[in-house]
Amino acid sequence: MDLTFEITEQVTGGVPVVSVAGEIDVATAPTLRDHLAVHEEAGAGVVVVDLLGVSFLDSTALGVLVGSFKRIRESGGDLKLVIAEPRILKVFEITDLVRVFSIFSTVGEALQDE
Repeated sequence: MDLTFEITEQVTGGVPVVSVAGEIDVATAPTLRDHLAVHEEAGAGVVVVDLLGVSFLDSTALGVLVGSFKRIRESGGDLKLVIAEPRILKVFEITDLVRVFSIFSTVGEALQDE
């Protein structure tokens, strides 16, 4: 387990940006779910999840992201991902989730898309 797991948040231009560092796995995914749930319950129109600092993610992490995406979409919003690490992006390609999520290489690009 990556002991440097950390989640930080900021709001940029009214858009919540949830930045994750370390490994998102069965032990840490519930923490991410809790952070995203706050924005879902608040009715955020768009949430950006910055995965630039993520070194590993498993199926539990994918489940958290897909679940949050569905709930935000149900209320008319969008969950955008920021991924630059080829190994992390490969997971989304293999699972065909690149067709589900809007994926950007920088937070700036994700925010600019608004």
